[in-house]
Amino acid sequence: MNHRYWPLHGLRIRTPRLELRLPDEALLDELASVGAGGVHAPDTMPFTVPWTDGEPDEVGRATYQHVLSTIAGWTAQDWHLSLAVLHEGEVVGRQDVMGREFGVRREVVTGSWLGLAHQGRGIGTEMRAAALHLAFEGLGARYAVSEARTDNGGSLGVSRRLGYEPDGLQVQVIRGAATTLQRLRVDRAGWEKHRGIDVTVEGLDACRADFGV
Repeated sequence: MNHRYWPLHGLRIRTPRLELRLPDEALLDELASVGAGGVHAPDTMPFTVPWTDGEPDEVGRATYQHVLSTIAGWTAQDWHLSLAVLHEGEVVGRQDVMGREFGVRREVVTGSWLGLAHQGRGIGTEMRAAALHLAFEGLGARYAVSEARTDNGGSLGVSRRLGYEPDGLQVQVIRGAATTLQRLRVDRAGWEKHRGIDVTVEGLDACRADFGV
């Protein structure tokens, strides 16, 4: 298909088990269903923005709208790539890569979630590795940063495995309570030292300018 006006739809990032791509309408509906099905235990809140609060249909609709908003608001100076993650052809979660003035700063921020049924199988590490490959190898990033609640062992473990180092603490208000977040950072040398997952990227040349590079 010729993605003349939105070449980002032709971007594909693949690992041994996964494919990451910008969802079309059908995949976006699947992604919203995964979000509606639950991504964490109801008595916890691993995210800095509590987007999973609400009834399943509300969460699914918010997931759908959020991805559309990232496309509508995209500029080369401030972009948010929200990718559906597919395992054996099934949507299992979402991997986000974000950049602000990336052409100058060369820094990305990542975020992600997985449906409950797909957690605990190493998929979270593999999809983050795919995002880092796009950032460092594909776009020439200098740094990637992430943040997680200090009690979010899963996210912090993924970061450690991929070479991130602690980059300070900050406090945010989540659900009306003060919550401490661990900020993490990995540079290109740290990424190269810890890269152990094969990743390929297809379709980047057609949309490279959309990232400000």
